[in-house]
Amino acid sequence: MRQIYPFLSHIATQTLRKCAATETHCCRAIFLQNFLRKSVCDAAAKYYYRETLFLTAMDNESELIEKAKVLLEALPYIQRFHDSVFVVKYGGSFMDSEDPVVRERVAADIVFLNSVGIKVVVVHGGGKAITRAMAKTNITPQWKNGIRVTDAETIKIVEKTLNNVINKEICDMIARRRGVPLGMPGNHVNVCEKLKVEDANGNPIDLGFVGDIKSVKTKLIKKALAEGKIPVISPIALDAEDRPYNTNADAAASAVASALKARRLVFMSDVPGLLQDPSDPTTLISTLRVSEIDKLKKEGVIAAGMIPKVDSAVKALQSGVRRVHFIDGRTPHSLLLEIFTDKGVGTEIVHPDVKL
Repeated sequence: MRQIYPFLSHIATQTLRKCAATETHCCRAIFLQNFLRKSVCDAAAKYYYRETLFLTAMDNESELIEKAKVLLEALPYIQRFHDSVFVVKYGGSFMDSEDPVVRERVAADIVFLNSVGIKVVVVHGGGKAITRAMAKTNITPQWKNGIRVTDAETIKIVEKTLNNVINKEICDMIARRRGVPLGMPGNHVNVCEKLKVEDANGNPIDLGFVGDIKSVKTKLIKKALAEGKIPVISPIALDAEDRPYNTNADAAASAVASALKARRLVFMSDVPGLLQDPSDPTTLISTLRVSEIDKLKKEGVIAAGMIPKVDSAVKALQSGVRRVHFIDGRTPHSLLLEIFTDKGVGTEIVHPDVKL
């Protein structure tokens, strides 16, 4: 007589949970469970169950319509970018957040991109983690020209931290979101030479094992992408004698994107993008042509830590990458908002001949 009771009881429980914020419907769900327990006939139970779902649906209709609008806005971008290669430079203070939700939010966005047919390659940094690891061994970081000096002992710590700690953490977060990551130490793909730097007087500065990536072996990366995996690459590189070097993660992401001729290169950091006035977030520059960059450097709009990032972006564009984006990794789902909405949330740098 009550063959459907176990099924409907389960549904009622789920309805109760979903409607907990709405007192009226919460009472209806509880009543539905009691209704079933009192041997009410199947027909009446089915009727009341349909009525409960209908009322709940009416309340959620406007919210669902808004969600549908968001999906429809994303649709042409999803279609356009299907099977395209995106390189995401994964970095920023969100990586060190104590809140696991904040740390894993970007991983969820990356898995979303992968799930809609975009081939995503992740290149990560890990400067703060390296500094913490050095502190545990009582090694004081040294900096010259804003670059970490990396001696023989330091490179061991850098390599271990980037390849075995940070890389694994990112892969684990992607896997928890049901993505299929492939941890790829930069040693396997990045080829470098020793970085040459001069001081203000033109004298050479020895930074130790700090490298300048000259080429990227793409075979392993392309194989992983063809298999539907998400390569996660550290910025370690090897020289001609197979010695490991630390490289700038932004430059590493640019080199990987250039080698793959990626459609998009996205830099994640702790700023919303390029600002006309660095102290005023409302002055965000939404789109910037490469031809406008020198002027902004002279005006001081592009300065300090943004200069090497922008230089990496320009190099990537000159090597075949179509567009480069700068977004704030701390903003929830900034990656999706930048890629799949008309307005975006960061700054995109484009070729001079792009029509805006």
